[in-house]
Amino acid sequence: MDWKSSPSRKPLIIKGCRQCGKTHSVLEFARKNYQSVVYLNFFKNPEYAQIFEGPLDIDTLTMQMGATIPGSKFLPHKTIIILDEIQDAPNARTALKFFKEDGRYDVVGTGSLLGVQGYGKAPKSIPVGSEMIITMYPLDFEEFLWANDIQEPVFKKLRKCFEQIAPVPEALHNRMHQLLLQYIVVGGMPEVVQEFVNTHQMDSVFQLQESIVNSYRDDMVKYASDSDKVRIKESFDSIPNQLAKENKKFQYSLIEKKGTANKFAGCLQWIEDAGIVTRCNNLHLTELPLEGNADKSIFKVYMNDIGLFVSMLEQGTQGDILRGNLLGYKGAIFENLAASILYKMGRKLFYFRKDSGLEIDFVIRHKGECTLLEVKSETGNAKSVKTILNHPEKYHVNKAIKFGNYNVGNTGNVLTLPLYMLMFVDER
Repeated sequence: MDWKSSPSRKPLIIKGCRQCGKTHSVLEFARKNYQSVVYLNFFKNPEYAQIFEGPLDIDTLTMQMGATIPGSKFLPHKTIIILDEIQDAPNARTALKFFKEDGRYDVVGTGSLLGVQGYGKAPKSIPVGSEMIITMYPLDFEEFLWANDIQEPVFKKLRKCFEQIAPVPEALHNRMHQLLLQYIVVGGMPEVVQEFVNTHQMDSVFQLQESIVNSYRDDMVKYASDSDKVRIKESFDSIPNQLAKENKKFQYSLIEKKGTANKFAGCLQWIEDAGIVTRCNNLHLTELPLEGNADKSIFKVYMNDIGLFVSMLEQGTQGDILRGNLLGYKGAIFENLAASILYKMGRKLFYFRKDSGLEIDFVIRHKGECTLLEVKSETGNAKSVKTILNHPEKYHVNKAIKFGNYNVGNTGNVLTLPLYMLMFVDER
């Protein structure tokens, strides 16, 4: 709606991983706000790409769309054209420049694999300056709560406890913890969340998750270059093992014995560009700006959807989580949960680890300061946090937040919060 209300709006590109709700959201918006909706899905109807193989002037394009798509109407300033899976029609992306110059029709493109290395044909030219790009994510925890009919007064109460550093009432605290465990298992893919809300049948939830993970693997086979197909799939399948280690630094040798960055770095980048994973870079120094102090060669990798990550673990893990029994994977699960919440805030991820064993799960900018984040599945001492805070002259950090299965509290310059309050740590 913000985009539509802008008088100087450019064609809009919405990118994000497959099945995160892009098409549904755009069609709902279009039907409510435009007199005419012209919809092209290049994945389901690859022949539509031929419309953009010839001249790209708008009169020619709309004439060909009208001849190809029954019932399509082009009413100036009352029509939206939706180009779904636009990466399957590279010249349609190029045409956005001419739609912008013409100005008669609003255009929205969606794409799951935009920018993926090795993907098909590239556009003749990317319309730099002629498009606006936003990223769509799977549902975050707050949206999962909305889906489960948690009302606004609950959020206000939780936010008040967060801001005033006051304990959450025990009944509400226990309910939120239960919902958080459910979110860990269900995740944020809209179809999966809807199935959970409708039925609470975990078997059908797991089947949908397995189908989505398999669709990701199918994309790797369909769209990756022949030389990379197997390596990309192996890189993807190695993620649970990467996070199960004590030192969660991504290691190419876990993909394949003697595996190297030269062999697998491009494959990992392919998965990241597809919106399936995000990486968390190690810091040289715990100082702002974080991006400037990051070592891009040392990183951890997390799944962007916590439910899909859990579905890739051994069978029975979901039931253990719902019962509060996380066993050996508990560190990996809670770290990936935190990573997915931070990622959906639009944050780049960073951590801090030294060879001495000093390690902080995440480092963020919070209220203008470099802030340590520790994620614990249960109460416990955070020795690395204490070490860093006790030496501000060396590490230049004065505050930390520890998340875990406990209520709101404060000890010195360490704020302790329940994990479900990570959604409130959104101030930069």
